Amino acid sequence: MMDLPPRRRLLRRSKPWLISTLATLGLATVPFGVASAQGNDANSHDTIVKPTIVLVHGDWADGSSWNAVTSRLIDRGYRVVVPPNPLRGPTEDSAYLRSYLESIQGPIVLVAHSYGGFVITNAATGLTNVKALVYIDAFIPDEGHALLGLVPGSCLSADPAKVFNAVPVSGGADFYLQVAPDPPYAGFADCFANGVDRDTTALLAATQRPAFSNQLSEVSGPPAWKTIPSWSLTGTEDHVVPFDQQEIMSKRAHATIETVQAGHLSLVSRPEAVTAIIEAAVAATS
Repeated sequence: MMDLPPRRRLLRRSKPWLISTLATLGLATVPFGVASAQGNDANSHDTIVKPTIVLVHGDWADGSSWNAVTSRLIDRGYRVVVPPNPLRGPTEDSAYLRSYLESIQGPIVLVAHSYGGFVITNAATGLTNVKALVYIDAFIPDEGHALLGLVPGSCLSADPAKVFNAVPVSGGADFYLQVAPDPPYAGFADCFANGVDRDTTALLAATQRPAFSNQLSEVSGPPAWKTIPSWSLTGTEDHVVPFDQQEIMSKRAHATIETVQAGHLSLVSRPEAVTAIIEAAVAATS
């Protein structure tokens, strides 16, 4: 769900013909806060006082990976948006997400899975309306860290030719996860999606979006967690970002840590636990 820029700012910059068009459509006179709240919930008087929950997906995924969590949050009266993560590398991705966040009025609770943690750590720095960061099986880098150095022991750290299908593109390569095992790589199901049912795993493998090679070398900037309270849900059976590494990163960020008996995709396999830690962050920062 895409968030519109603040209505008044849009109208000031628009040309007269655009204002006329918006008026004809009945959009120019609708207060932005009310219109946006109604996007998820007809009871807008309840949702507009709550923070907007922004969910950021990781590699080899898209916004649908959050569906089970999104539906729970909407049912509980939250306004939820799930912007696309371009997966082009921390520099480009965090710049895009920051622009998206700047278009949202009011408080935000920013949530990320896996590589998305790298993105929110950079995108939210200095944004005073981001009230909480919530990391789900995620990278939590410090300044100067690169992705590769944060996950010793990952099931993805085998010979790249065994793990990835590399598609050359301008400036680098797009990496897709191989589906079949190629030892020591355990395959998509047992490395990336352990704990997820077979049918869902097949869908995730078929619809995966690629990670661009820039992700491997670009370093993180000043981290948002130094000024924004953080929470971390760590999967005890995560093979992509091993549990001990999640704990190291979470403690360095002074995050409130919860654990869940799940693999890397707890947002798919354990959505209630993920929803609970998001609501805990909301309650603590409201």
